[in-house]
Amino acid sequence: MCREPDPEIPSDVVGRQIVEAVESLVGLWFSTVEEVRPRLPPRQIRALRAVRRRPALNVTALAEHLSIGLPAASRLCDRLEADGLLRRCERPGDRREVHLEVTAQGQRVLADITERLSVRLAAAFEVVPPTQRARLEQVLRTLPEAGLPADPEPGADADAGPER
Repeated sequence: MCREPDPEIPSDVVGRQIVEAVESLVGLWFSTVEEVRPRLPPRQIRALRAVRRRPALNVTALAEHLSIGLPAASRLCDRLEADGLLRRCERPGDRREVHLEVTAQGQRVLADITERLSVRLAAAFEVVPPTQRARLEQVLRTLPEAGLPADPEPGADADAGPER
């Protein structure tokens, strides 16, 4: 059963405990995406996810979403396009406007990542009682509502590694 927060525990201690838990989940995420082929840096995965969610996205909007410059976003799209994961498409009636689409191969890569993560998270949370899992899911779903970005870029480039 879930307990109410202990008012005797300082908020900085709770913060550190949450950081440790999140670091474990981030480690799980990184080890999982390393298994997927082609192996993609986190920013490329985020880009594919953003385009999948908003199929009419253009390079400028993608750059804004990822908080990177337009030249970097264009190079990112070049790499994803060269790998067959993304394509640039002209808008009907306006050949100057180009939007982005995730290819079928890109969709398969994203589905593979999601499936592997789902399996690993399910296994990791098997030891957690169902009521606590439900509460955790509830809390995690409220984070975007509390002002936390739904798809943050941790540390800008600090942990993203070199882009291909």
